[in-house]
Parts: sequence; C-alpha cells; structure tokens
Amino acid sequence: MESEVILMQDVPGLGAQGDVRRVAPGYARNYLFPRKLAAPATPKYVKMLEEARVRREAEARREAERMRAEADRLSQLSCTISMHAGEDGKLFGAVTAADIAEGIGQLGFAVDKRQVELAEPIKDLGVFTVDVRLHAETVARVKVWVVQK
Repeated sequence: MESEVILMQDVPGLGAQGDVRRVAPGYARNYLFPRKLAAPATPKYVKMLEEARVRREAEARREAERMRAEADRLSQLSCTISMHAGEDGKLFGAVTAADIAEGIGQLGFAVDKRQVELAEPIKDLGVFTVDVRLHAETVARVKVWVVQK
C-alpha cells in the first residue's frame, strides 16, 4: 500500500517541488511530513500548491520585466576606464570584470563583477562592447572606453 504525496520542496531521488508521487506510508509519515518536504495529496494542498506556483510565475514575470527595463537603461550608458598604457596602446596591466563593474557602479548601477561577461581581460586602449547579465535571460550591452591616464 502506498501513500500519494505532493512534494513541497525538491527531494533528491524523489522529485521536484509540485510533483505528486506515490511513496511508502512510513517514509511519508516519518521522513517527508515532519521535515515539511511533502504534504498529503488532498484537494486542499493541490489548490494551495497551484496558487503558490501562479504567484511565483507572476513574480518571475515582474522581475524579468524589471530587468529588461534596467538592461535598456544600462545599454544606453558608456563607461570610461583610465589605465596607464605604453606608446603602442598596450596597457600596463589589464581591465578586468571587477574594474568594469566598479566603473558601472560609479554611474549609479549596482553590478557585481560576476555579472560582467568578459571572455578575457582587456589589454589594449579602445572601445569595447561588454555583456552584463542582469537576469537569466536578460543581457545588457555596455560600451566600455579604455583610455590612457
């Protein structure tokens, strides 16, 4: 005899949040229910889980829209970074993701260096287009000017 449960959280080896699974009654009663990992598959819990899913999806849509607007504003910016360079335009050092994040931060946008997608550090003077990932599917393209100090 098995019990039908709704997973309230991801459970490794069993399923993801929202899945309905059949498990042994003792496993449900002694492990899943006390840890609030699952709930009995009653209409009440099914409805509650569906409402929570709808709220999460709506919040995710609002967040994605906010990030798209932020990306549009960020793409309008141009960040200037001053570095010491030789006569041939080669930098003494390199412009890293941290430098770019700091430059964008001085323009009023809070960006972490891990959000700056830079394949390799910039080692020359010039204008570069750098991607800044604000959200899973939202990327802003920022123009970075590297000029001589």
